[in-house]
Amino acid sequence: MVHKKAIAYSVSFAAFLGPFTQTVYVPILPELQDTLATSQLLINASISVFTFIIAFMQILYGPLTDSLGRKKVLLPGIALYVAASIGCFYADHITSLLFFRVFQAVGIATGSVVAVTVIGDLFQGEERLKAMGTFQMMVALGPVIGPVAGGFIAGRLDYHFVFLALAIAGALIGIINWALLRETKPAGPARKIDMAEYARIARDRQGLTLGILGFVQFYIYYNFLVYLPVILDRGYTLTVAQKGLMFLPLSVALVLGSFLSSRVQKRLSTESLLVATTLLGAIDVVVFLVTTMHSLAMLITTTFIFGLLLGLSLPAQTALLTRVFVTHRATAVGLYNFFRFMGMASGPFLGALLFSLGDLTLLFSIAALLLLLIALLARHNLTPARHT
Repeated sequence: MVHKKAIAYSVSFAAFLGPFTQTVYVPILPELQDTLATSQLLINASISVFTFIIAFMQILYGPLTDSLGRKKVLLPGIALYVAASIGCFYADHITSLLFFRVFQAVGIATGSVVAVTVIGDLFQGEERLKAMGTFQMMVALGPVIGPVAGGFIAGRLDYHFVFLALAIAGALIGIINWALLRETKPAGPARKIDMAEYARIARDRQGLTLGILGFVQFYIYYNFLVYLPVILDRGYTLTVAQKGLMFLPLSVALVLGSFLSSRVQKRLSTESLLVATTLLGAIDVVVFLVTTMHSLAMLITTTFIFGLLLGLSLPAQTALLTRVFVTHRATAVGLYNFFRFMGMASGPFLGALLFSLGDLTLLFSIAALLLLLIALLARHNLTPARHT
């Protein structure tokens, strides 16, 4: 029998591909725009569309995974992703690139739903917390490694080969999951696809709270990613390379927090950890806002703390979600992932609106207030789990 940890890594690699693909060609956007002779709006849309499609596909893949099974959903999704990546490789017009980016997203969206569901199926208790930490750590690495890998490949070959590399990576991950993943769906007759289950999950106070928490955290996280260069340009004289390094504390802390989450939950309940990290996150955003334009050391410190708190929180969220919703685990994960991806997609747009109305002060004041409100909501709603 294949070791459970090997299966956890194989499905986590599939989930990793989503955020990795989201950002992998960010460094070559200008070259891609020139080559395809298109506008900046359309070339940026190739990233935004990818994120929105992944978000909405979570709604479909959750019930499908509960009904058909984990492996039957994941492997066709990866196959579609590989085919679409090859299509992106040959795309010579922005229309065809957008077309294949849509199907890339449709395919790889299976990874995030199936990975959390399989881990929830295979592990219990402390083992589940550790496995969720591994999953979150790998997913967190995706948007960090993506631009680095994309820039490396494009710099030595050609931007087309970024998409060919995605196809090869997808094929390898598909083969690994085909070989290792056994069906983990609980035994019993196949359930009918029940989209109404989403309404029942959304009415559950724990399910709704976790979804809102995921949305708010990723909305703020992507505002950090988008507006950190603005802050650095305004307040500090740094080279392009130095500005790139300023993202490292946030990324390293996110991975570190995901790694430490299961250890912290030995001393602190999952519910208490979520309340504490959210409340501390609100305080950290306020400190960031007050000090970051005046001290580079405080900028590094506060971004590191935000990443650490986020990393600690994410595995706890998915562990609690899979513990609470047992019979419709994948559906619950699909709804939760929908909220998270919508937070990613909405961050730059809503952030731009707030930034235009009140600059950084309004942008991050609203962020801190949102975290404070969700901390109060979590304290009220995340009581010891009842199983549904």
